[in-house]
Amino acid sequence: MIIRADTEKPPAVTVVIPAYNASRYIAQALDSVKAQTFTDYEVIVVNDGSEDREELERILDSHPLPIVFLSQENRGVSAARNAAIKIARGDFYAQLDSDDQWTPEYLEVQLGILNDNPDVALVYPNATIIADELADEMEFMQKSPSEGEVTFETLVEQKCVVMTSVTARMEAIRDAGAFDESLRSCEDFDLWLRIVKNGGRIVYHRRRLVLYRRHEGSLSSDRVWMTRHLLAVFEKSANTLNLTPAETEILNKQLTSTRAMLRLFEGKRALTTGGASTALVHFQEANEHLRSPKLSLVIVLLRHVPRLVIWVFTGRERFLARHPSHQLAGIDQPRETSCDSM
Repeated sequence: MIIRADTEKPPAVTVVIPAYNASRYIAQALDSVKAQTFTDYEVIVVNDGSEDREELERILDSHPLPIVFLSQENRGVSAARNAAIKIARGDFYAQLDSDDQWTPEYLEVQLGILNDNPDVALVYPNATIIADELADEMEFMQKSPSEGEVTFETLVEQKCVVMTSVTARMEAIRDAGAFDESLRSCEDFDLWLRIVKNGGRIVYHRRRLVLYRRHEGSLSSDRVWMTRHLLAVFEKSANTLNLTPAETEILNKQLTSTRAMLRLFEGKRALTTGGASTALVHFQEANEHLRSPKLSLVIVLLRHVPRLVIWVFTGRERFLARHPSHQLAGIDQPRETSCDSM
């Protein structure tokens, strides 16, 4: 099903919304687009093999926005965004996740910056973090700061963490090769690295123009998933990008650190299933780089009282699962595993 607005003039911006089991929140996302003060846009929603397709289509059919709707087998968010980019008519690209929302002035502010600065390829704002069980508001740039100029080095070192709701020149997205469909996480981060290495300038500002939703889930398993993909992005960058000696040095440091953090998170995940011996191996490998006194103590305890360590750790995990504010710290804690849209 494809619904297009009957207009001859292409829109200024294409709003791309990938949807996977998104029926719970997507109406709110679409409402926030409908409320924009800037209205020269088209909206493309891509169903990425959702199990709730019937409900999703019902919501889209009843929504007042003119929507271009694409549907594909589940191939991941990169493939969904790329499908939209292939048919997009806008000169600009605006990325909105199906469970996030924009404030009414989002497009006006973002496009104003791009129009006033022809050398800028992509701009990202600040955001307010929301969660179903989160009582107090949290600011994205307090959890994931951006300081100084956005460069390959500051992206790799996590000094600048790009907010997922970006607005960019469509040409810059296409020239950089769009999203890597082999990546199921950190796909944004991979593209931002390629854009800056392609000569594109990325900037940010601190206006909170997005309501950025975070969901409950297991910290340990989420971090293993994301850290594996972050490591894949770093390895890909090392093998495919034309890096300067300074960039190579920084990237190699992050590769070493990220491999250690992956072993740490794999060890924590092993503890959740009672795998004390597996956790011990991972923690020992992690501590070869981390040299952490706390982790050293855990290693000693695992050798002598493994059941006690498992009992304490699983109790801590249950505590965190009941406190969304602690889970939200996973956005950039520890910073070595932050890759944008974690």
